[in-house]
Amino acid sequence: MKRIPSWLTYTVLRLVVFVVPLIILLVIGIVWWAAVIAAALIGLCLSYILLSKPRNAVSSDLYAARHRDKPAPSADDEEDAAIDAAQSEAGHVPGGSSEGPEPDATRSDATRSDSTQSEVERGGTASGQKA
Repeated sequence: MKRIPSWLTYTVLRLVVFVVPLIILLVIGIVWWAAVIAAALIGLCLSYILLSKPRNAVSSDLYAARHRDKPAPSADDEEDAAIDAAQSEAGHVPGGSSEGPEPDATRSDATRSDSTQSEVERGGTASGQKA
């Protein structure tokens, strides 16, 4: 025998919880629009109190359906991801130039002072002009 889906059980119970008070209110002789509003409020309260287990079952089923295992990625997808990761580690921007600092800005102060000192020793000044 097949199991009845939890959403169907919950829906039928919610309808019953609405229809029974509606019929009782109509039999009493209350105006139909007031009976519908009152039955909706009564049904809401009763379903909140009495139908917690079916409501939790529906929410669990919805969660399970929404979070099923995703299909395994193909070999091409894995290769693309590896290439993207390697490019981002290297600082390479596809389709553009790298936006790194200027070559002089990358040299340390010690390197600059060494080159300036060696230039002065060769007979030039620190600005590169001869005296």
